[in-house]
Amino acid sequence: MGALDVARVVNKNQSWRLISCIWLHAGVFHVVANMLSLLLIGIRLEQEFGFFRVGLVYIISGFGGSLLSALFIQTGISVGASGALFGLLGGMLSELITNWTIYANKVAALTTLLCIIAINLAVGLLPHVDNYAHIGGFLSGFFLGFVFLIRPQFKWINQKACPPGYIAPPAKSKHKTYQYVLWIVSLIVILVGFTLGMVALLRGVNVNDHCSWCHYLSCVPTSLWSCNSRQVSCQSAQLGNQLNLTCMSNGKSNLYYLSGDDLSKVQQLCAQLCN
Repeated sequence: MGALDVARVVNKNQSWRLISCIWLHAGVFHVVANMLSLLLIGIRLEQEFGFFRVGLVYIISGFGGSLLSALFIQTGISVGASGALFGLLGGMLSELITNWTIYANKVAALTTLLCIIAINLAVGLLPHVDNYAHIGGFLSGFFLGFVFLIRPQFKWINQKACPPGYIAPPAKSKHKTYQYVLWIVSLIVILVGFTLGMVALLRGVNVNDHCSWCHYLSCVPTSLWSCNSRQVSCQSAQLGNQLNLTCMSNGKSNLYYLSGDDLSKVQQLCAQLCN
């Protein structure tokens, strides 16, 4: 209950599943791993920016990860907070960029963060890992960081916090010009991206039909594993040795001539038809 099921989101108007799936997990190990990651990533951000702003980045990034996942993976059920966690990583990167002038060890911090992000995204190329949710969450968090995780520039003084009688130096702008530009551009990208994504999802668009190579973003086949392990379903009609299969996810159909030994291969034929 509450897991990301694209069929229910599209056909039964259950869009709330795009958010509710963030708090559901597939098992004890899954929830422990996600919560440990949340502690490692979230503590530093919450100490600097507070619960409210970091919470917004977390939840909205989780929604963005679920949205991108739903646009690419039309079958199966998905749960987990990985997209939201990647959103915090994206927020850390954009926060470092937009607040660049106040950091001391800039290059070291940027290099370390990029290595962590690259390793985690690379793990998503393994089978049974929803890397679309990771990418969607990361991109959402990256742009949200420019909006919510912006800090005043060095030497800015809050005039209201000054004690009585204190003579403040000439007023200085709270933020630099490039921070305002990044704020505006990122807000526009977020609003347009989420709007277009929701419209495409509710219209039943499968992005795989328009991007022949995008499936490699979530799984790269090798001699050690296969990427054709997605849950698929087909409607079948058999007459004698003739079997007509129709894939429920993309509507494709095909007629097969089977012998007695081929009956066990129906699921494999269904997977080939849907892929």
